[in-house]
Amino acid sequence: MDQAHYFNADPDIPDVRRPLAVVLEGREVTLRTSAGIFSPDGIDKGTAVLLAEAPDPAPEGHLLDIGCGWGPIALTLALRSPAARVHAVDVNTRSLSLTAENASLLGLANVAAELPGDVDPDIRFSTIWSNPPIRIGKAALHELLLTWLPRLEVGGEAWLVVQKNLGADSLARWLAEELGDAYDVARPATSKGFRVLRLTRRR
Repeated sequence: MDQAHYFNADPDIPDVRRPLAVVLEGREVTLRTSAGIFSPDGIDKGTAVLLAEAPDPAPEGHLLDIGCGWGPIALTLALRSPAARVHAVDVNTRSLSLTAENASLLGLANVAAELPGDVDPDIRFSTIWSNPPIRIGKAALHELLLTWLPRLEVGGEAWLVVQKNLGADSLARWLAEELGDAYDVARPATSKGFRVLRLTRRR
């Protein structure tokens, strides 16, 4: 699939829903997927690394998945923190529809699949997880991250996964410079060609 399709708000590939068997939180489940979204055939390598390396999210409050696709990160957040509200955001409306459908299939009432502009601007997030869309280009990626990361609450953590050969280390340096000493930026794990970045808001 042309990767540009999953950056589109309304993919022009037909939306043909089909079953997707995956393992989430040690449990085999059958969800729904379709063409025109990111990683339609399963959990991609980067997301799998993030889910394996990130510690449990905040148990309550507002949690965020930036770029939800069919929902593996948002669903995992919701399964780990059933008392929290999980916001799954994406520009791709098909991704949002699938994430909402998959949350329903798992009986998760704490997931809100939303366009970025529909998230209440006053909300601050206890935890942010993301496999960010590196291939949208540096300028667009920087704008995306600077839209959401400043919305971490004090003491909150953001966990990102980025391929090493797609600029993970330079992105970590840029984030540290751009966000300043209000944030601690670390690289706590490397696995399968991916860096896991942790950002903690100090103040």
